[in-house]
Amino acid sequence: MTRPYAEVIGDPIAHSKSPLIHNFWLAKLGIDAQYRACHVKAEELADYFARRRGDANWLGCNVTVPHKIAALEFVADPSGVGPSIGATNTVLRAGDDGTLSATNTDSIGFVLPLDGFDLRGREIAVVGAGGAARAVLFALARMIGRGDRPRPPGVLVGRVTILNRSPLKAQHLLSGFGLEGRALALDAPLPPAALLVNASSLGMVGKPPLDLNLGPLPNDALVYDLVYAPLRTALLAAAEARGLETIDGLAMLVGQAAAAFEMFFGQPAPREHDAELRALLTA
Repeated sequence: MTRPYAEVIGDPIAHSKSPLIHNFWLAKLGIDAQYRACHVKAEELADYFARRRGDANWLGCNVTVPHKIAALEFVADPSGVGPSIGATNTVLRAGDDGTLSATNTDSIGFVLPLDGFDLRGREIAVVGAGGAARAVLFALARMIGRGDRPRPPGVLVGRVTILNRSPLKAQHLLSGFGLEGRALALDAPLPPAALLVNASSLGMVGKPPLDLNLGPLPNDALVYDLVYAPLRTALLAAAEARGLETIDGLAMLVGQAAAAFEMFFGQPAPREHDAELRALLTA
């Protein structure tokens, strides 16, 4: 391959829509580059980054499950993604010397679709405690509702409940992000949350289902599922059946991809074509 390229890595990876998104934007802008998917198993991560470090055409990669935390072990972290979010979803070639640097665009992608949704003082429930959940919690602690300004601690978001197989791990995350709340087992009843976020892989194609009783949610609650394969998950279907507002995984996927695209290819993603892109992604 002689053209510059970026890619997405994960295990599994065949379901990823990132190549379609990035190649759509590359075509719109007439950029002579390519974006592809690369299947990388956990035991192959070190070798993957070692090989890409020596490939001058490689611009970087997006990182998806299950590598968002593990990838930090193999790349530099000049912006402090590890201590702040604790996970990376984007690795960039930082210079001609082969240095690879971690960053994270997930929190940006997560928060953009929430513009206009008032969470001040309201309870939030998050399912999961992995890399995606870390980005969500980072956004809740720093960004929501304040535009480009960091929020003063304790002003905006109410209690945050994390439901996870390991409540101890979830409680550690709450403490680490300075959020007030509690950690519950995955099968615990939901709190009356104004925002429910599925930041786990449950409900994804090939993964176990996410079975939640949405009864405790108020009638004006928003249900946000980060899973995008399938796009209309069982969780979103159940929320719609209750008349609740929903946000699907494409919203965050496209948002975080746009931030990564500019880092990889040096030009802003042409978001004026979002309607055409969404039609392509849902065809």
